[in-house]
Amino acid sequence: MRRLLPDPGETTVEQQLDGYRPWEEAGGERPHLAMNFAATVDGRATIDGRSGKIGSATDTAMLVGLRTRFDAVMIGAGTMRAERYGRVVGDQAKRERRERLGLPHDPLVVIVSGRLDLPWDAPLFSDGSRVLIFTAAEEEPPALASSVRVVRHQGGIDLTAALRHLRQERGVRSLLCEGGPRLHSQLWSLGLVDELFLTVAPKLTGAGPSILEGELPGVADLELEWLLAEGSELFGRYRRR
Repeated sequence: MRRLLPDPGETTVEQQLDGYRPWEEAGGERPHLAMNFAATVDGRATIDGRSGKIGSATDTAMLVGLRTRFDAVMIGAGTMRAERYGRVVGDQAKRERRERLGLPHDPLVVIVSGRLDLPWDAPLFSDGSRVLIFTAAEEEPPALASSVRVVRHQGGIDLTAALRHLRQERGVRSLLCEGGPRLHSQLWSLGLVDELFLTVAPKLTGAGPSILEGELPGVADLELEWLLAEGSELFGRYRRR
């Protein structure tokens, strides 16, 4: 892997993330929030409905590496239905490294699901992962493992209140959101996103959602923190100005 900016040279995913400590940037009201996406050159966030078909093995390494640096990982219901998550940090050695950094053994998995329409047979709900679901639904979920908790909002999910709950009630200092595009747009619209990690894969598809689905109230200005390359694939880290 080559680092193109800010100081050109050889690097690895592990080296780039070694000094990255997002939990140290948390405010009092909400966690430090980073988005992570892979996109095609034409800005599409999925191929045949799946994000996993876009990036390479290096993109997967970046995804897993980022998961090891955050207290919690957030996804929307559509992403959960499409990707059917299991344990987000599957490697024991990586979980032990999290603990040495002062992070929980496993990230808390946060799901945003207005109607509670989730694939309850997905591995995430039975592998011992800690899961917190924000929903506006009144019905009860199926009987699940004791590690699954539900927080209900009346009339619709208030994402600002959800992040405040994570920070003040759950002790979450840093939150990595993996989408999907609608949740991405909502978080940006509310001014809740601090950083964006974006992989641009050398592919064109011409169809599918973009990484952001929905109009923003204004243009969000970004500053490029780093730009890496592995073959023809680009990895950017952007900070909101």
